[in-house]
Amino acid sequence: MNWFLGILIILLLFMTTWLGWHYFRLRRGLDVYARTLRRAADDEQTLTNLLEEERGLEDLSNAVKALALTERERTLGLETERDRLAAVLEQMTDGVLIADAEGRIQFANPAAGKLFEVPSPLGHTVVEVIRQHQLVQAWQRSRETGEAQEESVELPTLHQFLQLVVLPDRSTGGSLLLVQNLTRVRRLETVRRDFVSNVSHELRTPLASLKALTETLRDGALEDPKAARRFLGRIETEVDALTQMTQELLELTRIESGQVPLELKSVAPSQLLESAADRMRAQAERAGVSLRVEIVMGVPDFHADAVRLQQVLVNLIHNAIKFTRPGGEVVLSAHVEGDFVCFAVRDTGVGIPEDDLERIFERFYKADRARSGGGTGLGLSIARHIVEAHGGKIWAESVEGRGSTFFFMVPATASKD
Repeated sequence: MNWFLGILIILLLFMTTWLGWHYFRLRRGLDVYARTLRRAADDEQTLTNLLEEERGLEDLSNAVKALALTERERTLGLETERDRLAAVLEQMTDGVLIADAEGRIQFANPAAGKLFEVPSPLGHTVVEVIRQHQLVQAWQRSRETGEAQEESVELPTLHQFLQLVVLPDRSTGGSLLLVQNLTRVRRLETVRRDFVSNVSHELRTPLASLKALTETLRDGALEDPKAARRFLGRIETEVDALTQMTQELLELTRIESGQVPLELKSVAPSQLLESAADRMRAQAERAGVSLRVEIVMGVPDFHADAVRLQQVLVNLIHNAIKFTRPGGEVVLSAHVEGDFVCFAVRDTGVGIPEDDLERIFERFYKADRARSGGGTGLGLSIARHIVEAHGGKIWAESVEGRGSTFFFMVPATASKD
């Protein structure tokens, strides 16, 4: 107990000494401050110096505040630019990947995940995300050489054609990878090559025939009036075929480019079918094919370009007659299907091979059986574009050797204006 009281007394003495020392310092400071104020009151220059020092402190405070405001505005500007860049990258159809020096993905926009079918590329390595050795090799070459690399590759399993551009970051050792899906561009290039090839093929036959006919006439057939008339008739036929092909190409180009506006009016389905049938009845009779119209009651009038839809029906009827043997039949009909009016042209002809069904509406495409049947191969393509311009669709169903049915449907109400 005595030792406890001793410690307590020592603590009290220590605290008393400490408080007294601080009181002495505080009192001394107040005395100095009081003497300074008295001297300032007696000395105008001293007071002026104090005021100038105070104004200097205020100016310094204002400068610091202005600097802080400028820095905040700069930070906000950088954040705005960052958000804008992030929005652009989010909307890009090209894939963007940023990898660090170890090859791990630090950034990936949604397009990159879709292209490589990796939902969350972040944290994965470039090899794990790309998974294609040619593209991986391009990235590795860029890391080794420190230069930009470009590589294109076709992925048959995904039906894609990709192009990779790798840009190295020499300061960090990382890489920026830009992946472009060129599948659509490659497909358009293929279509263009096929188009040029098909046009060349279609022009070669009539041009060769014209050359042969003119050479025959020049070599002596011109002196034989009967033979000359026969050859001139064949020349006229070939010229008509070339003229038809040119007109249909121009028509198809105008429709595709939207230069042929639709003139929408109220159309009666029965009247449309009867009008198209009347135009083709003579050709059907010459081919020994029966052509008839089946009208289903209750099919309403609708808004469409009657002239253009009649052109579609005439093209389909012409095809049906051409590939139906004498004694066969072609039947036209229309019915309501949901919010659409559906037209059908059914024949009992030779039918269409299953492999050709998806391609018969392409330009110049002809099944092998049709190569000897004449025509330009553009009629069905024109029909497809006219129907699609109405907001509808066209397709065919067929069993080879048992006939075909071509369908097209357009909206039952007012469509495009």
